[in-house]
Order: sequence, then C-alpha cells, then structure tokens
Amino acid sequence: MNTKTVVGSSVFLLAIFLVPGCVRYQPKPVLASRTLDDFEARTLVGPEISEFVRTLPKPGSWPPAAWDLNSLTLAALFYHPDLDVARAQWGVAEAGRITAGERPNPTGSVLMGYDSTSPVSEVSPWIPEAALEIPIETAGKRGYRIAQAKHLSEAARLNILSVAWEVRSRLRQSFLELSAARESEPLLVLQRDILSESLKILEAQLAAGEASAYDVTQARLALDNAKLAAIEGAQQTIQARIRLAGALGVPEKALAGIRLNFDAFSEVKVVLPDPDIRVRALTGRPDILGALSEYEAAQSTLRLEIAKQYPDLSLGPDWQFDQTDHKWTLGLSLILPLLSRNKGPIAEAEARRTETAARFLALQARIINDLDAAVAACRSASEKARAADEMLAGLKKQEATAQIRYDLGEISKLELLGLRAELAAGALSRLEALVKAQGAVGELENVLQSPLDLNEGVLGSPARTAGPVKERKDV
Repeated sequence: MNTKTVVGSSVFLLAIFLVPGCVRYQPKPVLASRTLDDFEARTLVGPEISEFVRTLPKPGSWPPAAWDLNSLTLAALFYHPDLDVARAQWGVAEAGRITAGERPNPTGSVLMGYDSTSPVSEVSPWIPEAALEIPIETAGKRGYRIAQAKHLSEAARLNILSVAWEVRSRLRQSFLELSAARESEPLLVLQRDILSESLKILEAQLAAGEASAYDVTQARLALDNAKLAAIEGAQQTIQARIRLAGALGVPEKALAGIRLNFDAFSEVKVVLPDPDIRVRALTGRPDILGALSEYEAAQSTLRLEIAKQYPDLSLGPDWQFDQTDHKWTLGLSLILPLLSRNKGPIAEAEARRTETAARFLALQARIINDLDAAVAACRSASEKARAADEMLAGLKKQEATAQIRYDLGEISKLELLGLRAELAAGALSRLEALVKAQGAVGELENVLQSPLDLNEGVLGSPARTAGPVKERKDV
C-alpha cells in the first residue's frame, strides 16, 4: 500500500467516526392555515389543559363548575402566546449554556510533499505530513462564559414569571370589564324603560294641558340618550367577552356555555401592604431578581474580557514521513498582545455593568413610586366606593318610602318613576365607583406582584410542557 492510499484511508476512517455524531436538520414548517385551525380548536376543557392543571402543586378539579379569576388564570397560563414566547426565549438561553461550556475543537491537517530532487530509486519521493493543533484556553475564560450564560438563563426564566404577571393583569382587567358590562347592561335597560314610561305620562299630561312642551322635550332627549346608552352597554358586553378571550389566548367561542363567577368583584377588600410585603416587592419581584441576574451576567462578561488579556495557547504536534524517516515536532503558539490588550472590550463591558446597575436602581425607584401611588389610589377608591354604597342605600330607602306613598295615593306615578330613575342612576354610579376601586386593587397587586387570591405555585411553574434544552453533563 502506497503513501497516498494510507493518508486517504486515514481521512476516510476519521470521517466515518465523526459524521454519526452530527446533529441532523429536522424540518418543522409553520403553516398559517394549520396554526389558525389549531387556535380555533382551543377549548377550556380539553385534555391538554386538564393534564397541565394536574401537574400543578394544588391541582384541584378540572374543569371547574364556575369559572372565577383563579381558574381563568390557569387557562391563560396554558394558552397565552406571550408565555410561549417567554418559554422559547428561556430555551434559547438554556441552549446558550451548552454553547458557553463547549471546549474548542482541535484542528487537524494533512499535507503531502514531493521531493523532486530525490534520485529514482525504490524510495517514494512523496513526503506525507499530519499536523494537529490543540487549543488551550487560559485564565478561566470557559468558567466565566459558563457563569455568564447561567445568569442570562436565570434572567430568562424569571422573565417567564414577569410575563405571567402581565398576562394575569390583562386577564383580571378584561374580566373586571366584562363583570362591569354585565352589571351595567340591565341597569341601562331599566333606566331606558323608566324614562320611556315617564315620557308616556308626560305626553298624556301635555295632551291634557297639565304639562309643558319643554318638559316633554327634555324627557324625550333623556330617553334618546338612555336608548343609545343601552345599545352601547350591550355592545360593551360583547366587546368585553372578546377581550377576555384574547386575554386567555383562546377564540371567543371557547367561552360559550361556561358559567363565569364574578363574586370576587362584588365588594372591595383593600388589604394594604405591610412593611414586610413592601420589602418583598422591592427585593423579590421576578423582574427585580431578573435584573440582578443580568447584573451578575455583566459581571461575568467583564471578568471574561479581562481574562482575554491573557492569550490562549495552541499545542501543535506534527508528524512527517520523509521518505524513510519518521520526523516528529512539537510547536507552541500564542497571540502576542503587542498591539491590543483588549482594552476596548474591557471598557465596553465595564460600561455595560454600570448601565445594568443603573437600570436596576431605576427599576427599584419606579416600584417605590408605583407602590406609593397604588396605595394612595386604593385608599381613595375604597372611600369613594363606601360613599357610593351609602348613597345607594339611601336611595333604596327613599324608593321604598315612595312606593308606600304611591300605594297610599300620596304621590303620582311620575314622581315614583323619578325616584326609580334616580335609583338606577345611583346604582350605575355605585357600579362605576366599585369598578374603579377594583381597578385600584388590581394595580396594587400588580406592583406587589403578589395577589392574595392566587396560589403562588401557579405562577411558579414556568414550563407548561417540555422544559428548555438541558445542559449537557460534560459541560
């Protein structure tokens, strides 16, 4: 066997050993028509979401008999696309940990020389040569890369929790809007009917000369406004259902046939945070912890750039078969830091660390301001809600008294209808105050990121199916 055959066989055998270890591309097309069909097929009682609920720390029965904010939150955590994006970003960050831990591959080369000056004899003039270059990282660069990727992965995981809070916030707001729309719609219809009946009485009085045309005109204008308000109220209920479906990540038809429980919005329970919860908000919110992880990643980046001042080594053993002689050499190479000592990247990394620290402090300052504003808004809104309750209670007493007086013939039907219209308007004002108070409570919960009516274990489970790419054991 000649020299060229030996070299070719070696390269072929090396390829046989290396190729099976390669990852093969697996196509996974995204078709708009298929994703649309999948979205339209989503339901709140499917087997996939039932299996997801069973994996939670406190699963409970599924589907619930009546859907409240907690059960709807579970559905949103399973279906909402924003969480799918956040989970995918976590997967990318976890895969980055694998990349950070990989060691540089050695470089192999095969050369073939020819000695044209050698005399014609049985000795081959070909001179095969094989070289291997083994890179050696110095100054702990691999460890700094791994630490950097680990902190970035933790920040991406915590971002899932932050996105989960945003999903729940939008869900609570849309659920509150639907509750308000459903409560206000019959009140608007009642107000319209009362004004319609009052107008008929006034028109009869006008025909009898007992009422002025001005009073009839004003009553007619009020009725027209009430009719428009009733139509708008019905439309708001429809729009609120659509927004609720969007906050869940399901089509609107998925809400058909389910019973919604709005008892959580029937009264205002303002629980102002104590100092311990305030400290927890400033130190334990997912975005706070994520910002700290980003800062640690910036620290590792700076350490890595400082370590790059020290050049890596390359160990290069070389074999050459020079006709009848085996020749071995061992070389050592490195980049000489004569023109650049990596000062630019070090300065950039240090500036990014400073920027990350400033963003963390700005986040804490914003949380403090938001918390103070939310507490003040809750106090004010709860006082208005109590005042509206008292006002409505007074109107109900007046209406009951007026009914008795009407039955006794002491007041007219028009006067009774006037009190009923005032009662309907008071009920709408009370509902508006209640909705504002519930919105203020929601803002306070968003700042604290700690709703009292939600199991923390729900939002503490970021992965709904398979987790992200896991780190290899040899990294």
